[in-house]
Amino acid sequence: MTAVDPTPTPAATGAERIFSTSVVISAIRCSLSYVILPWLAPLLGWQGALGPVVGILLGAVAIAANLWSIRRFWSSGHRLRRPISALNAAVIVLVVVLVVRDIGRL
Repeated sequence: MTAVDPTPTPAATGAERIFSTSVVISAIRCSLSYVILPWLAPLLGWQGALGPVVGILLGAVAIAANLWSIRRFWSSGHRLRRPISALNAAVIVLVVVLVVRDIGRL
């Protein structure tokens, strides 16, 4: 019986960090666009187009971060690259839907 080394490889650790970052960026995008700005913008007298513009910009960053995460997981040979890639792909689909809605609100 061979022992399994529980220490992650540096590439795996980097891939996991990028995945976490991409999820945080997506969460910030949703929080700003749908929780914070709808309450804060009217209080500050900002026009209603601010939310969709922020959503589109952050959506583009979130999609790029998720694509980078997928690329990093596959290049690292991480053992969870398939399920993490599926999760990233699902987040990308959801963010694309939100960006399309934001474009429609402009």
